[in-house]
Amino acid sequence: MDKPTTIQEVMEQMPKLFQAAKAGNTNASVQFNLTGEGGGTWTIKIADGKCEAINGPVDSPTATLTAAASDYLAMARGELSAMSAFTSGKLKIAGDMMLMMKFQSWFA
Repeated sequence: MDKPTTIQEVMEQMPKLFQAAKAGNTNASVQFNLTGEGGGTWTIKIADGKCEAINGPVDSPTATLTAAASDYLAMARGELSAMSAFTSGKLKIAGDMMLMMKFQSWFA
C-alpha cells in the first residue's frame, strides 16, 4: 500500500486497517487535533467491533491527541515513532492514556 500523503488519507485508511479482534470489546472515541497546514480535527470512533473515521470533533472523547499535522503524517508513514514524538513534546495526549498505549496496535 502506498504511504499516505495527507491527513485525510490517513484517517480514511484507518477503518480499513482496523483489526477488531485486537481491540476486543473496546468502545472509545479518539479525537485528533492536528494543527498547521493540512491539519484539522478528526475522530476515530471504535464501537461494537467497528471503526469509523469522523471529520470533526465529538462530545466527550475518551482521549484526545494533539500534534502538528506534519508530525502525525510522519508517524503514519513510519518516519517518526509515536514514543519519540510523545517524549519530545511533539505529541500530546489527554484522557485515557492506557487506551492510547494500545490504540496504535489495533491497526495493520
